[in-house]
Amino acid sequence: MKFAVIVFPGSNCDTDMFHAIQDALGEEAAYVRHDADCLDGFDGILLPGGFSYGDYLRTGAIARFSPVMQAVARAAEEGKPVLGVCNGFQILLEAGLLPGAMLRNAGLKFVCKTVSLVVENAETMFTSLYEQGETIRIPVAHGEGNYTCDKETLEKLKENRQIVFTYGENPNGSIANIAGIMNEQGNVLGMMPHPERAVEALLGSTDGLKLFKSIVKNWRESHAVIA
Repeated sequence: MKFAVIVFPGSNCDTDMFHAIQDALGEEAAYVRHDADCLDGFDGILLPGGFSYGDYLRTGAIARFSPVMQAVARAAEEGKPVLGVCNGFQILLEAGLLPGAMLRNAGLKFVCKTVSLVVENAETMFTSLYEQGETIRIPVAHGEGNYTCDKETLEKLKENRQIVFTYGENPNGSIANIAGIMNEQGNVLGMMPHPERAVEALLGSTDGLKLFKSIVKNWRESHAVIA
């Protein structure tokens, strides 16, 4: 399986993502610049963390206008898995590929620590190798991870089981303890915690590796059916 790691001006977790895919997962990865206009040939799309365009205006507000985001939207429409982590999540929100918005952390401070997450939906292409309700340990590192949405959107997220991860102990004030959500089609996931930083025991946790393995498992199964 071949993954595109999208690189914006200000991305700083792209190397971590590349390492997680190529070295820990054993799959193929390639960096793709923000000004690319085509993602043909890639099976999965990864938007890493960082401070795209300096996080001016709002986090992700400028990056969503990058040429590559049109290609990301097309990939999502085609059903390819799209994962946005931290700043990548913020960009997906700004681009309208996921509902809701981000606010500054409730304490108005940057939070950098390992947190407990609860797998709220283990029946997705991103979480099929986890157990329903499983608690995992994944690092967070953000200043604007306070996810918010209106009441109607929250109810819809709950009804459609689009809430994929919640915090065991909320580090940022996010509504309903939300740490990660997916689109209605189930192929676009945004999450604030960094699974790419939890793929080796040396890093303190391997809990993030199952997420990437789930993507590969789903892709291989779907292609086996097509074949």
